[in-house]
Amino acid sequence: DKIEVIPNFICPTHYQNDLKSPWRKTFSPNDEAILVHVSNFRPVKRPLDCIEILAKIREKGVSAKLLMVGDGPELSACEYRSEQFGIKDHVSFVGKRANISDYLAIADLFLLPSASESFGLAALEAQACEVPVIASLVGGVSEVISDNETGFLSDVGNTEKMSKDAVKLINDEEMRISFGKRARELAVSRYSTTEVIPKYINFYEKVLGA
Repeated sequence: DKIEVIPNFICPTHYQNDLKSPWRKTFSPNDEAILVHVSNFRPVKRPLDCIEILAKIREKGVSAKLLMVGDGPELSACEYRSEQFGIKDHVSFVGKRANISDYLAIADLFLLPSASESFGLAALEAQACEVPVIASLVGGVSEVISDNETGFLSDVGNTEKMSKDAVKLINDEEMRISFGKRARELAVSRYSTTEVIPKYINFYEKVLGA
């Protein structure tokens, strides 16, 4: 039998960039770059790598903040690791949030260092908000992120390369904006509700008709 693959989707009007939001000042009072990670904090998501990436970024003399959105078994380890690296004042653990788009809208970069991803929906949502993604090259991530065009892909655990890629984008505003605009363009053209939902409807109608 033929297998049909229908991807996840995003609502382009719900996920939009808003770097001028006054709320950004809450997390970045001195206009530091904002990095965001969203997950369930399971080991497979490697949230500890995000802490290490931020530490390496700051070691390179770049001012940045990290927003950790979500909750899970690795949360306390992330809090402890941020203290070990001496960066706890630069990491905000905001817990579970219903409206993830509020955080993505004010971000400069999105971190997805997972050991495994079937698709990478969080990365897609970030890209819809014009946020370049630093991610691991695993699973279906390469379907969502175009390396060196909408973000950068690295081997799992290569926090040194991830931090260098992040610094490159933070320091080069023109590149970061270009990546972000291309990211939203691809996200909307390939994965918007108007593109994907009709595919689901057609598939259900075909199955019911059979």
